[in-house]
Formats: sequence, structure tokens, C-alpha cells
Amino acid sequence: MVTTAHSETMTADKALAVYGKSFHWARRFLGQHMGMKAAQLYQFCRVLDDMADGDIQHGPKRLGNIRKDLLTAGTASDPLLTHFQPFLTKQKFPTKVIVALIDGLLSDQKPVRIKSDAELLSYAYHVAGTVGILMCNVLDCDDEQALGHAIDLGIAMQLTNIARDVLEDAKMGRRYLPASWVGNLAPEQIVALAKTPNDDAAVTVTNAVSRLLTLADAYYKSGIAGLSYLPLRAHISIAVAALVYRQIGVQLAQQNYPWHGGRQSTSISTKIRCSLRAFGTLRLRFQKAAPHESNLHDAIRGLPHVR
Repeated sequence: MVTTAHSETMTADKALAVYGKSFHWARRFLGQHMGMKAAQLYQFCRVLDDMADGDIQHGPKRLGNIRKDLLTAGTASDPLLTHFQPFLTKQKFPTKVIVALIDGLLSDQKPVRIKSDAELLSYAYHVAGTVGILMCNVLDCDDEQALGHAIDLGIAMQLTNIARDVLEDAKMGRRYLPASWVGNLAPEQIVALAKTPNDDAAVTVTNAVSRLLTLADAYYKSGIAGLSYLPLRAHISIAVAALVYRQIGVQLAQQNYPWHGGRQSTSISTKIRCSLRAFGTLRLRFQKAAPHESNLHDAIRGLPHVR
């Protein structure tokens, strides 16, 4: 579907407000300068996502051209890349990471039937762990020890996305729940099972959502453990974003994982409570940084900036 008002035609602030409500809420803690850079990065990634989904005319083809231009370091042939090139250059974003992000987005153009935990984590790295790496550049964090934690926070948020959008994704012909968890359920079968959530097969999906959120929590733990590598305001802002996003999974768990009932969201009062809790993570700045748990990257080792 091609929309008349989409992320490419919006300002960075507007795109963040419309499409990234949790991040828009957290952005206010960053300050004007860093907040604007974060909004620009969000808009760039959002436009790439909209291109991949076909919400922008000729989107997948344009995305392929952008990928090619990035790899050849040639003259930008797409207006999006022309517009954002000065920003990308100034922030010194690693090209291989942006290409990995594009590869992840383009993978959604094929029928999505995730087979295993490893494939799930690889997908989450490509579409969200990469964004965690890019955010380090935006947030003036050049400590390489932070990268593993940043990747993990991105993965955690993507796993939360998948848990929240099981039914919505199935309606688009996508099943991100691994076959090793749910068998070979086709997306159209998941859509049908939403009408009979007590059936055994539907309960299998419910159990998979629970398992997905348990996995996400391991990555949230690692992501939050790395917050002390960030400047103070960035620490607070990312802690707010992480806890607000994680709350989606908490709410799903409290309601027995109602994947069949539509998308979860967080209220303003809930966002405020999560924001207050985020200040509690400041204690990490006075503790010795915990080493990154290398086993979290077993499935993605060898990908850009993964050690």
C-alpha cells in the first residue's frame, strides 16, 4: 500500500512522534542536540522500514539501490540517501551495519517462516541490534565495550515487537515464532487460531509468546547492564525507552499472553512509572561494569561488530 503521508515526507520529530511513541517519550530526556540526532536516526531507519514494507512507492527497489550505493561508496542515486548522507557521514555510521539493517528489512519481502532460535536472533540482530550499534554513534558513546550491550537491547526490543504483533504479522503472511517452538504452523493457520484461543494449537502459540518474552528478558538484562557506558542524559533516556518497551511484555504476561486480542500499548501513567524506575538504573554508574555475557551472541557471531 502506498500512503500519501509517510515517514519520508515528515520531519524527524514528526516521524518519531507518529511511529515511535515509546522512543518519542524517552527522547525528552536527551536534550535538544542529542535528541535531534536520535530523531534523525529514527526517521532514517523508519523510512528504510517503510520502503521494505512497500508503504513508499517503489520502496523495495529503492532500498536495493541504496544498499548498492552504500557498498560501492558511489554517488547516491536515491533522494533519501542524498538527504541523509551528510548526517550519516558526520556520525561515522559503519556502512556494513547499515547494509546489515537493509538486508534484514529486505528479508521480510520473502515468505517469513523462522525455523530456529538462531534464525530468530539473527533476524532480530539485523533489524534492531544494528540500530543499537548506530545509536552508540548518535549518543556519543565510543567505548567498544558498550556495543555488545547495545546490540542486546535492540534484540530485546525486537523480540518484544514480535511478541506484541504475532497476529498482525500473521495477517501479513509472516511467522517469526520459530518452527522449533510451534511446528510448521502457517501464518494463515495462526490467524484462524486467534478465533479459538483455547485450542491446543493456539495454546502452543501462547506458550511460544511466553518463551519469546523470557528470551527477551535475558537481552534486556544485558542491555540495561551496559547503560553506564553512555553519557548521563543518554543513560536515563535509553533506560526509559527500555523499561517502557519491556512493559509491553510485562502487560502481555499479566494477561496470559493474549496474542489473539490485538496490539498492546502503554498508557501515559505507565510511561511515567517506567520513567521513574529508570532513574534507579543510575546506580550502575557507581558499580563495576558487568562483563558482557558472550553466550548471548553465539547465534550471531561473525556479523558486523559482534564479538
